[in-house]
Amino acid sequence: MLIAPNVAVLPITAPVMGRMDTVHPVLIWDDRDMVLADTGFPGQLAQLTETADACGANLDRLNRIVLTHQDIDHIGNLQTIVEGSRSRLEVSAHPLEKPYIQGDRRLIRFTDEAIASIDRMPEHVPASFRNGLRAIMLRPPRATVDRAISGGDRLPWCGGLLVIDTPGHTPGHISFYHEPTRLLIAGDALTVRDGRLQGPDPVTTLDRAAAQASIAKLTSMEIETVVCYHGGLYRGPVRERLADIAAEEA
Repeated sequence: MLIAPNVAVLPITAPVMGRMDTVHPVLIWDDRDMVLADTGFPGQLAQLTETADACGANLDRLNRIVLTHQDIDHIGNLQTIVEGSRSRLEVSAHPLEKPYIQGDRRLIRFTDEAIASIDRMPEHVPASFRNGLRAIMLRPPRATVDRAISGGDRLPWCGGLLVIDTPGHTPGHISFYHEPTRLLIAGDALTVRDGRLQGPDPVTTLDRAAAQASIAKLTSMEIETVVCYHGGLYRGPVRERLADIAAEEA
């Protein structure tokens, strides 16, 4: 879905725990660079490619991936994309997320307890799903992080991407502000539910106080459009909504 010239949201849908879940990577490009923010669920590269094609963007041109954080629905296609790239592809992420993305450390949510809980899933969850989930948790996608980025860094691609530290959901979570379009790529720092901009998912946010502080930081920015990884596009009174969310108790 094109939301501005050469800026597209790429919805990817996959079955998760018996329901369909949609996430929203963002693709930005110009004559020199093509930047993908997050990569979707594992095994969904074909869907990602088809969605990009429908927006007039050929992922064969992709030369940069920026990651908001380490979670599996964000790095799911990373290894496949990097290994299948026909040219040099640079991966960027926050230093705190880097060892997890590279496979030097187990993903923060893939604890021994989380892996053991697979055997306690309801009987209606197919064995194929359980086995696939266990395999992913034990051997998640991984790739080298070529560039460590953090808040205040300005990436000089496609008119400029400003990196914003937005910890809370994970310790090294970052968001991106596309300066030409005043677009905030929020990752999981915010969500959209029922068409309304909301704070992060309280169940999956590791530090809710830090997440609230991250939102407060955004209230001073000239943001016109937000893309949340869960919920997608939000256009409306962004600054007012951010101020309301920031004022909520953690």
